[in-house]
Amino acid sequence: MAIIIDDQELKKNYRLITSIRGKGMQTAVVMIVYTENFIKFETWRKLASYAGIAPFPYQSGSSVKGRAKVSHLTNKKIKVILNMCAITAIQHNPELKIYYQKRVLKGKNKMSTVNIITNKIIARAFAVVKRGTPYVDILKYAA
Repeated sequence: MAIIIDDQELKKNYRLITSIRGKGMQTAVVMIVYTENFIKFETWRKLASYAGIAPFPYQSGSSVKGRAKVSHLTNKKIKVILNMCAITAIQHNPELKIYYQKRVLKGKNKMSTVNIITNKIIARAFAVVKRGTPYVDILKYAA
């Protein structure tokens, strides 16, 4: 943590990431470390793929098709931390909580929904860092 406090760019990105409700200190530090301060990955989708959160279609030839699955060749450490972040965000972020409840009521798989929320969190982190402004919770502005 001392390294982040001493470096202005790391400190700025840390503050931007923690502005997202449901993202804490550990998740922000892990994202900064694994993305090398958002330089290693061009887009959030590439980080999602690296972390094993992006599903890939299963297909053998032209006729045998299975359901989409996540790769087993992933960085499991970042995947665990991001999934725990998503579960925490479901509890503390009203927008994501409503989204989770709607999908579960429709009969969707709970873990699939957690995976989607994890992707949303990664996308939001990349967006605030790229934009350079803190996250704005649009739910409180909705009529």
